[in-house]
Amino acid sequence: MQVIDQASCVLAFFLRAAAVVAVAVLGAGLTACASADLAPAPRSDSFSVRSLPGVDGQLLQALYRSERVAPLRYRVIVIPGSGCAGMGPWAERYFAGLLHAQVLVLHKPGVAPDSRTAPGDCSANFVQTDALGAWREHARAAVRADAAQRAGDPVMVALPQLLIGISEGAELLPALAPEVVSLAGVVLIGSSGLNPLEAGTLQARRLGAAAWAQWQALGVAQAGDRPDSQVQQGRSLRYWRDLWSWSLLPALLAGPWPLLQVWGADDARVPASAYARFMARAQGRVAPYCPRRLAGADHGLQRPAEPDGQGGHDGVQQVWGWLENWARAAQPGMCAALAP
Repeated sequence: MQVIDQASCVLAFFLRAAAVVAVAVLGAGLTACASADLAPAPRSDSFSVRSLPGVDGQLLQALYRSERVAPLRYRVIVIPGSGCAGMGPWAERYFAGLLHAQVLVLHKPGVAPDSRTAPGDCSANFVQTDALGAWREHARAAVRADAAQRAGDPVMVALPQLLIGISEGAELLPALAPEVVSLAGVVLIGSSGLNPLEAGTLQARRLGAAAWAQWQALGVAQAGDRPDSQVQQGRSLRYWRDLWSWSLLPALLAGPWPLLQVWGADDARVPASAYARFMARAQGRVAPYCPRRLAGADHGLQRPAEPDGQGGHDGVQQVWGWLENWARAAQPGMCAALAP
């Protein structure tokens, strides 16, 4: 089902596509390769795996990398999107453009960083435990633990941090923001910013009668009295019930931090109308808001190359370039330092 970005089954695909184009951008000799089936790059020693405590004894797996180039200027905490695959196989390429940043990628409970499991093959245990409310509480505890580990170092405490959500990962950002020390801004990648029920409704209507019928059936099922454990459309009713009542928009609009939102104009997972709605509502935001629409880009911010190999563009690396410019700038506020 392709109704909402929160239930997207293409995270692994767009990460592979991002990896391919990123290598081309970095001049690694793959400019003629546009296939998403390219084997991932070997893991290097720059990313390591760390465990951070969630709640009730659960451990969350995170990828950690120091800055690639001195000096260290800032730090990013990344919350990936849906699915049960990790970002480990693609992390080197995906985050290549974050040169002066420490990177912490916090995976969902039950997701191993090196897992390449396709979304449709996630284990029954993952399906039963995957829900926005549980993910939020685990992630909040993990971010608190990360802050506690750094609390004894005055330099690290003062280091600006950015909180980045990829697709479904953006649903957690307002809840995590208060736990991030020296938070300098929040970044949405491939997320409408609307409450997921509203975004999902817009997408279901865009996709036509069959998708709309599926969406309505989910609404009826989650409102019924069947047990949370029952699976529908690949997710448990617990997941759908959380999603149906999830509030994101008010917290994003009221947040005291700068907000950067980046999306692809050709996003097939989130309708343009959803991005337009959020952008209109965010104009009254007290804190800075900087929307960036990437022409020709898809949900993963990738613009495919033409048949002659020209025109391909990795929007993820463009975003990292903006953040690098911000980190170097003497201007106050994240939006002031970003190129229009």
